[in-house]
Order: sequence, then structure tokens, then C-alpha cells
Amino acid sequence: VQLQASGGGLVQAGGSLRLSCAASGIIFGNKVMGWFRQAPGKGREFVSAISWSGGTTDYADSVKGRFTISRDNAKNTLYLQMNNLKPEDTAAYYCAAARSSLWTMPMNADYWGQGTLVTVSS
Repeated sequence: VQLQASGGGLVQAGGSLRLSCAASGIIFGNKVMGWFRQAPGKGREFVSAISWSGGTTDYADSVKGRFTISRDNAKNTLYLQMNNLKPEDTAAYYCAAARSSLWTMPMNADYWGQGTLVTVSS
């Protein structure tokens, strides 16, 4: 299983970034997918998740209204559109896949990709 995240970078507060996660080695179209993040010196935290069909999503309270998760099952790719970024969004962002198609929150992340670093300057 490979989950290849990309799209991180340095952005000023108020700016936007779009993260992508290309999946291989799994049947992407029937998996719950999600994004997590880990800020320097802190534990990994849930950001967002999306059902296999894309019809159901969930967000951490800290990103609701600013981040949008989506997926393209034909391209085996997960996205995270991040708008109105804040310095507290600075973290390494990880995409994750559940082994199951069942929607359970908190998300059961069974497979992890490498992180992509997002840095938001004030």
C-alpha cells in the first residue's frame, strides 16, 4: 500500500493550499479515507475524513468551514482544499486509509502515507 501525499508548502496566513494523496496497492474506491496532522511537539490529530462514495464527510472543529475534503475514485486520489489558513494549521499532514468501507468515527486509520509539510506564516 502506498499513499503519496503532496502539495504542502509555505503560505501566508489567509492563504490557500490544496493537498493531494495518490493511492496505490489498495482498492481505493471502497475505502474510507482521511487526513491527519501533527504539529511540532504535538501528537497526531484528526483533520477530516470522507466515505468511499464521497457522500459523507467529517471535520475537526478547528478546520470546519475552511477545509474541504474530496476524492476522485477514478484517479485513486484524495484531496484536501485548505482555505483561510492560520499559523496554528502549521503541521505535517498525513493521508490515511481505513481497511474497511464502513463509516466509523473516529476514523480507524490502518494505512498511512508519508507527511507533507504545511507551514503558515503570520
